[in-house]
Amino acid sequence: MPTSAMRLVRSTGRLLLALAAVAMLALVFLALIALTDGAGSGLAAWSTTLGVGAALATWRGRHRTWPARLVPFLPVVVAAALTASVCIPTVQTARRYPPALPFVTTQHWSLTTGSRVAVYHYPPAQTGPRHPTPLVYLNGGPVRGISVLDHRFLQLLARQGYDVYAYEQAGGGRSDLLPMGQYTISRSVSDLAAFIDRLNKGKADILGFSSGGAVLTRALADPSVAARLHRAIIAEPGPMDGPTAHIAGHKGRESARGLAPAPTGPRSTHIPRYAVAFGLMRLGLLTPDTGLVGQAEGDNAFTAADLGSDTASAYCARDAQRIPAEDTAQNFSFSPAASLRIQQTVKDSPSIAPQLRRSRTPAMLMIAECSSQARQWATTALAHDPAIQRTQYMPGVGHHMWNGLDDNNDRAAAVITAFLEDKPAPLPDYPTRDEIPTFLRVHQ
Repeated sequence: MPTSAMRLVRSTGRLLLALAAVAMLALVFLALIALTDGAGSGLAAWSTTLGVGAALATWRGRHRTWPARLVPFLPVVVAAALTASVCIPTVQTARRYPPALPFVTTQHWSLTTGSRVAVYHYPPAQTGPRHPTPLVYLNGGPVRGISVLDHRFLQLLARQGYDVYAYEQAGGGRSDLLPMGQYTISRSVSDLAAFIDRLNKGKADILGFSSGGAVLTRALADPSVAARLHRAIIAEPGPMDGPTAHIAGHKGRESARGLAPAPTGPRSTHIPRYAVAFGLMRLGLLTPDTGLVGQAEGDNAFTAADLGSDTASAYCARDAQRIPAEDTAQNFSFSPAASLRIQQTVKDSPSIAPQLRRSRTPAMLMIAECSSQARQWATTALAHDPAIQRTQYMPGVGHHMWNGLDDNNDRAAAVITAFLEDKPAPLPDYPTRDEIPTFLRVHQ
């Protein structure tokens, strides 16, 4: 083999060995991040990795002449530089709250539970009939700010004479953060009861959407909380307890997931620090209370584009090319760590079916045609809550049923107001409890 070719082979071999060493050290770093739960913003894992790499480099160079002894340190230097980016915050580490909305006043209420929540009030229209019972909206997430799209729907209900209140659950939107260990599904239910007490207007009607629907379902199963509820609307609920959360069954008609254009805008997951933090949290390799990225920093970093195809999954496939902007960049707020924490407490909770069977609060269930939720999350509530008086299967919409497209907001409002006013339903009562097996088989 010609000398030049041999040199090329040797050089290539050394480069590959160096790259392998960098990759190995990066894997060691990630393993230590998981083992230390990101202690010290990842610096504990970084310094240990650097020490291990330096020790191995020293051992490899022990028989070499002085200048050559430095060569094994090159992969260590490269790995140290790459992994250091995981340890350096790129956003504020103190919570940066969204600015005030231009169309509604933000109030802050301190609840008896210790939560301090952002509250929005849409008084009933001055003209036309006014409904005496306040209507409280529980948004989805969990621990997500109320979107502008949802605010517009609440304004529609207020124009129809409803006294509408909404609050961003603790940690979401403009509400104050909690210590990570206090984010539980039980705390969410207690906050709902405390909010109604703070409202001081007697019993309230509750509209719970998505994870807010799960909070509402659990409230119906708690007699002390249910006593504060006048009527309940469970819209596209998340799982109500551990057994339900572990169901991976039927879903609705095809959603726009995988069909809609990719969301635009910056993503925190394009930054190594947050890609590692959020990725390992999703895999369960970091706790929500990780020392790598604090709760406030994670909230500040996370963007709407980070939700990826989750937003598209809330719309029907037919709407893939016209999914509306649900929020503004300034108003968007989501706490990934707190959300995972609450979801885990749901998964760890025992069945609430025995308690739900004793519910007496009049309730309605809303199910979307193109739902991305497991159908059994809704039908399990229907099967066990004898006070669910009607079910409204909403054709032509996805998980986010009031989405501003076509007449979807008006149709959702018609279903909601008919139930609250005890008027005939605009749609057939479907599925009934007896029809659940057929519904699960046909509508998927």
